[in-house]
Amino acid sequence: MTHTPGIAVTGASGRMGQMLIRSILDSDQAQLVGAVERKGHAWIGQDVGTAMGGKALGVTVTDEPLEAFATAQAIIDFTAPEATLEFATLAAQARAVHVIGTTGMSEAQIAALKPAARHAVIVRAGNMSLGVNLLTQLTKRVAAALDDEFDIEIVESHHRHKVDAPSGTALMLGEAAAEGRGVRLEEVADRGRDGITGARQRGHIGFAALRAGDIVGEHDVLFAAPGERIVLRHVATDRAVFARGALRAALWGQGKPPGEYDMLDVLGL
Repeated sequence: MTHTPGIAVTGASGRMGQMLIRSILDSDQAQLVGAVERKGHAWIGQDVGTAMGGKALGVTVTDEPLEAFATAQAIIDFTAPEATLEFATLAAQARAVHVIGTTGMSEAQIAALKPAARHAVIVRAGNMSLGVNLLTQLTKRVAAALDDEFDIEIVESHHRHKVDAPSGTALMLGEAAAEGRGVRLEEVADRGRDGITGARQRGHIGFAALRAGDIVGEHDVLFAAPGERIVLRHVATDRAVFARGALRAALWGQGKPPGEYDMLDVLGL
């Protein structure tokens, strides 16, 4: 690259939005050129730096994403599924790399990203951290090595404000376990247990979600058979790990051919 890529952040006022902005400002490899919020938000029309309680940055928060995307080489998007689909279309029009950390997307919504990926780079992942992506690879390998005598359970914990469950990371780990076993996750997933459920079905992959306090993110993959257990675990204590991963993805995507990618591609795993 002969220039410093400009990056626009959607959901600028949120916890991840502000963390992303700080990560970009701390980097000498990128510059902040846009900040987007939903219509009617109190930050609209303000300098994003002063809205965050700091000095002015020369970037005004807007509710017009195309305006923010026009001068950007990358968009980093941790918002909601419906908004992400809109942003994908606009990012493709701008030929900007679209880094998607949005969770809770349905299979139909993920499939709806394909037209945009024909024109621009999309990097989508349930989790942007290096550690979680290594955990995903380990989960796949362990699941492939063990037969279904070992039950697989995925337990995740997040802060009280998280709106989707299981988390995108938990589902990513479930997909890895299912792929290791050579099965389809949707056919073996147990995503909620309540009441008289009967005995656990052999070969199923279970999910449990905890929501409490300010937990950033904890994920356990449990492989349990009679007489022994294997536990793979990742604990995030700072959202900065996700922001750094997203920024790395935005930079990695510069100059890549249009298409759909994930963090394994970014990290070369």
